[in-house]
Amino acid sequence: MEKRILGKTDLSIAPIVFGGNVFGWTIDEKKSFEILDQFIDNGFNFIDTADVYSRWVEGNKGGESETIIGNWLKKHSKRHDVVIATKVGSDMGMGKSLKKDYIINQVEHSLSRLQTDYIDLYFSHFDDETTPVEETLAAYETLIRAGKVRWIGASNFSAARLKESLLFSIQHSLPRYEVYQPGYNLFDREEFEREHEKICLENDLGVVTYYSLASGFLTGKYRSEDDLKKSKRGGGVKKFLNERGFKILDALDQVAHKHHVEQASVALAWLINHPSITAPIASVTDLSQLKSFTEAANLLLTPEDISLLDKASIY
Repeated sequence: MEKRILGKTDLSIAPIVFGGNVFGWTIDEKKSFEILDQFIDNGFNFIDTADVYSRWVEGNKGGESETIIGNWLKKHSKRHDVVIATKVGSDMGMGKSLKKDYIINQVEHSLSRLQTDYIDLYFSHFDDETTPVEETLAAYETLIRAGKVRWIGASNFSAARLKESLLFSIQHSLPRYEVYQPGYNLFDREEFEREHEKICLENDLGVVTYYSLASGFLTGKYRSEDDLKKSKRGGGVKKFLNERGFKILDALDQVAHKHHVEQASVALAWLINHPSITAPIASVTDLSQLKSFTEAANLLLTPEDISLLDKASIY
């Protein structure tokens, strides 16, 4: 499978990233292991998680996803075959923070749960505007020098704070955010395209997108309110059931029918083919759903296909 270099890092990744938010939430450890095994066997190599996954589930405290991934890594001795990204800064019970002491403390918990000596890519999950960018970047400098983190990235930053962080890194010779992680898909295009895309392109940032399938809406399985009962995530799809959403589904149907692939495969391929995107992040809860990842990675969309999808999803 064709690999892509993630921004200015030395990380070579397959064009779809597995989103580990489902581990310890909608699938248990046994099912998680089965899916990860098949994901890697299919030629993919990048797993994304966060310390906070899946704290929102009753009885969970956070770290469940990292723990499952760590157990899987230990069982299969696959650490050097995969790229692992995790995140810090989300609310783990004490509020959001990117303070130096907090980051240096939290990374130890993540390393322990992942059962690894290093994290390939460590994200600031949410910005902490009460902490100066220099304090956060100094924390990452400490971790990189110690060999505990290889590269850093940012997610959910305002355009202004992302630019400020990048500029400060250059001016003060501190580690730079090399990857940006936005919420971005065929339906949710406007914020990234208007505010962040130009910054990412000008600074050669790698971009990995979350909500790549719009909480499952872009798989085509949600077409009415009755369909929302199909999964635990159905409630988050209702906002897409409108005129624009149905136009997007119609375009996905047309392209999927033309290429004899699934709608999800087309939605992911549209992201893979987007000039500013390195790879979309997506999750599955069943082995059969991994088919869309392989289809998307191999799908050659024509300029006509891309134009049809672009016009249907214009905002």
